[in-house]
Amino acid sequence: MIRQKIGNRVKELRISKQYMNQEEFSKKIGWDKAYLCRVESGKQNITIDNLVVICNGLGITLSDFFSAFDTPIKYEGENYNGK
Repeated sequence: MIRQKIGNRVKELRISKQYMNQEEFSKKIGWDKAYLCRVESGKQNITIDNLVVICNGLGITLSDFFSAFDTPIKYEGENYNGK
């Protein structure tokens, strides 16, 4: 669920800020298109370092990236021990 939300945000910003398709944007940030596709579809975990690469490619900050998440994001993965 969290990966899907992050991926949707990446796709939304890629289209609205850069007007690029996945192939164009992946070349701009030096990634393989398949990796970007997996990130956007929520199939790939992404590190903060790689999220910074995306933000730099979009010309935004991490704060800008996360500004769309106006409610707490709840993690529901198998290793979650919270309440």
